[in-house]
Amino acid sequence: MHLALSVAAEEPKGGIAGWATGLVETFGGPGAGLAIALENLFPPLPSEIILPLTGFAASQGVLSLASALFWTTLGSVVGAVALYGLGAVFGRERMHALWAKLPLVKPSDLVRTEEWFARHGTKAVLLGRMVPVFRSLISVPAGVERMPLPVFIGLTTAGSLVWNTVLVLAGYWLGDSWDVVGTYVGLVSKVVLGVAVLAVAWWIVKRVRGGRKESRRSE
Repeated sequence: MHLALSVAAEEPKGGIAGWATGLVETFGGPGAGLAIALENLFPPLPSEIILPLTGFAASQGVLSLASALFWTTLGSVVGAVALYGLGAVFGRERMHALWAKLPLVKPSDLVRTEEWFARHGTKAVLLGRMVPVFRSLISVPAGVERMPLPVFIGLTTAGSLVWNTVLVLAGYWLGDSWDVVGTYVGLVSKVVLGVAVLAVAWWIVKRVRGGRKESRRSE
């Protein structure tokens, strides 16, 4: 039987933290794994809250630290493999067909992206597991490009173990101040997202300008 988080530790009662607390208190390690699997499938669920909270629960005796790390890493892999499967089912041909219908893009852009993934896919999958939001999305192109599943699982496990260990241990050591972790990681996530948005905006502007130049030359 699992112990409940101590009242003195100010147990979260609402929102995502309260939901994750309920899963961990009810199911222990498997509950933490389920929360992280869902976080991979639905990036708006923040691992920077779930993982430190799981570490905090471990510090309160709800589950062991080893169980917290094992189940959260297993949950990460399960969620990532599910997204990989979607990419594999969607396939390269459908991706190219969809891409051809999108504005401001060229078939050659997708080809270059595939070539880039072929060269750097292993690093992208490994390091991508430690970048919020991107850690979920990177599984889809890995499936589309049919990265060997054992390689994908190995890289995902290694990257997830590093990310999960850092955040779970932070929550474990900080105790009832575990939410500080989410604050700082959340700031980093916003910076990463902001950089990505700027990069996409710059790419669109460049594409529009390039299209105008080509139309002028054809006139």
